[in-house]
Amino acid sequence: MKTIALTMRVDEARERRDALDQNWYAVLAGLGYRIVLIPNYPEVAGGAQAFLTDLGIDGVILTGGNDLEGTPGAKNVAKERDALEGALIEACAARDLPLLGVCRGMQRLVAYYGGELAPVEGHVATMHAIQPTGEGSLPLSDVREVNSYHDFGVPKSGLPDSLIVSATTDGEWVEAVSHESLRQWGILWHPERDPMDARDARLIGALFGQ
Repeated sequence: MKTIALTMRVDEARERRDALDQNWYAVLAGLGYRIVLIPNYPEVAGGAQAFLTDLGIDGVILTGGNDLEGTPGAKNVAKERDALEGALIEACAARDLPLLGVCRGMQRLVAYYGGELAPVEGHVATMHAIQPTGEGSLPLSDVREVNSYHDFGVPKSGLPDSLIVSATTDGEWVEAVSHESLRQWGILWHPERDPMDARDARLIGALFGQ
């Protein structure tokens, strides 16, 4: 059984808390994965490679929630999460572990490699079509409707050279990326949110293996 580690959003209710949509369990357990949650704690960020090794992690998912610090207009930022996810991207690259960024997770991947985000309208609590490009290692083939819950998107002009456009929406906004040489990918929609799509479960299974 493979073990997949997930990052969590940071909430504040008198104290700072880590939180995760329970539907992630349904998605990953349904694929036969064991799940480990990664706390947004400085000691974990400082020892990310050891954390992944000691717990026998086979892959990492950077989940949604929280805006990135430094993005104009950002709200609900979490510096400790930014640091942790940056360390995990680096550690997965060093250990050749697969990593998938989901929504904010893709945004973090883009920012880590030097790309830029931009405000986007009409992409919160809605559905829209994506068009696969056939480029990169992310196995997407269908033009289909996906859910959308982000205030910030990735314009083609903001994509770093190391990331390849794997899907777009409206021809201008990047919806999925693949790293040019590493096993790292990003999607802006949420596989764990309703309506769940069996194609997303198959996508995750293809990326992490079973």
